[in-house]
Amino acid sequence: MATSNLEQRRFRLHEIIYESNTKAGKAFDVALLFAIFASIIVVMLDSVLSIHKHYGDLFYTLEWVFTALFTVEYFLRLFSIRKPWRFVFSFLGLIDLISLIPSYLSIFIPGAQALLVFRALRLLRVFRIFKLGTFLTEINFLTTALKGSVRKISIFLLTVLTLTVILGSIMYLVEQKENGFSNIPESIYWAIVTITTVGYGDISPVTPIGKFVASVVMLIGYAIIAVPTGIITHDIALAAKQKKELPEACPSCGREGHEQDALFCKFCGSSLYR
Repeated sequence: MATSNLEQRRFRLHEIIYESNTKAGKAFDVALLFAIFASIIVVMLDSVLSIHKHYGDLFYTLEWVFTALFTVEYFLRLFSIRKPWRFVFSFLGLIDLISLIPSYLSIFIPGAQALLVFRALRLLRVFRIFKLGTFLTEINFLTTALKGSVRKISIFLLTVLTLTVILGSIMYLVEQKENGFSNIPESIYWAIVTITTVGYGDISPVTPIGKFVASVVMLIGYAIIAVPTGIITHDIALAAKQKKELPEACPSCGREGHEQDALFCKFCGSSLYR
């Protein structure tokens, strides 16, 4: 009987904390977002010296109040699922944990509370509250697309690196040392800055041949910008074709990202339905 009551409480908490399709769940998430916003504002205002002098004690008290609330909320999240360690190492779970650490770290390391701005990452939960699940899906297939692009991008970067070494060496031979190209590494630095179209201007060619080479490097820079963009865009388009709508969070581990017709969690294997 006691076990049954515990399961009912856990189920009720799960509905409130993890689900946003109920009035209680949406109210909880909205209240949580307001608390996160307020906490971030307190941290930012406390960093202003003139405001800190007058309201430092108040901000300190408020910050510990927010920390206590977020700590209770974090442990309630763990309590309301069957396999809490799955949530701890999930994306949102790690963000929740990281947002708590600075407050307790500040007890031993003064000034660590400035890292509380990491709580802004928790605002990602707004996607679920306002039914913007597609944005969370974007994270999934963007990650897939980037993984598929790693080899192509690596080859591209290796080619660009080889090109900058060659062009830098040419500029070292063409330009005089007094023009800033005093050694090959310095010339390669110039080639990288130029080919990426950053153009700091701290080193620039003076001779006619040097200016011609610089012009070629600039044109190459504009041309190669489109290459990684095209590679990633192509892989994103392929990943987008496999995109699925997100169901509710798993009641056991709290993680999302399942196919619409899934019956079991792909992360922990538990049933998605009670």
